Amino acid sequence: MNTVIIVEGKNDRSRLRKVLSEEVTILCTYGTPGSIQLETLTKQAGDSQVFIFTDNDSSGKRIRGLLRDQFPDAEHIYTRRGYPGVEKTPPEYLLEQLQKAGFDEELIFPDASPEPRWNKEDGL
Repeated sequence: MNTVIIVEGKNDRSRLRKVLSEEVTILCTYGTPGSIQLETLTKQAGDSQVFIFTDNDSSGKRIRGLLRDQFPDAEHIYTRRGYPGVEKTPPEYLLEQLQKAGFDEELIFPDASPEPRWNKEDGL
């Protein structure tokens, strides 16, 4: 089954894209969605399994409520209180929350030890 995650904005989508494969569709509300945007999201989601991942602030909670009404069967992913939104949530915590939601196969783990940009033979 296809999966869709709905987030608030393009920065949230960019942040999630760094840890999720292209197989997962990430849709944006672009702020508090009105009825037309909710209809558009519903069409875009189709019969996919929907996950809602909004910020843990008053705006995010309001948006989550609207999305909950529109997608009553959606699963919810939460960021920790104190993180200033999904876009600023540390990748490690995002990975943890996405694993809990069942995205094991679609996760992209950053290398623990990045390759150096130069090697000793280059004399740099």
